[in-house]
Amino acid sequence: MKTAEKLAAGWLLTLGFMFLTLSVSAAIEKNSILKPIPISTEEEYGRDFQNKERIYVLDYTARQSLIFGVPTLILGGWLSLGLYRQSRQEKKAINQQVNDHLQSIFYQMLQDNKGRMTVAGFAIKSQLPALIAREYLDEKAKEFNANFKVSEEGAISYHFEI
Repeated sequence: MKTAEKLAAGWLLTLGFMFLTLSVSAAIEKNSILKPIPISTEEEYGRDFQNKERIYVLDYTARQSLIFGVPTLILGGWLSLGLYRQSRQEKKAINQQVNDHLQSIFYQMLQDNKGRMTVAGFAIKSQLPALIAREYLDEKAKEFNANFKVSEEGAISYHFEI
């Protein structure tokens, strides 16, 4: 369904842009037809020969293209904006679920290990890369004022007060 909505929004935006381009093009061509053309240097302007039928067709084309283009462009923009907002809400919901899941793993490990936690243990349990697990634990350590212990091998263990 989402793919169909994206295609519809894209087609509506493209169609609306094409209609508006056609409208502007017809208006520019009509204005160039209405410009007087000097015939000789003695006369300031030549006689006015206007193709009334062509001017009518260009005026009609400009008006109709504008009538069809503006609503089509607005509808395409509205669909695109709705899809963007929906996508943003879905990403926010997914991020919230991930944060809730990580937080539950974090609290469960704190209880199971009596406040001690290592980056490797948390990374294994949460299935996160070590760098992201370390960043997450650093944030939580700041939040809860945890103590750090560094082993001789350079591994960091976090000690949270329970």
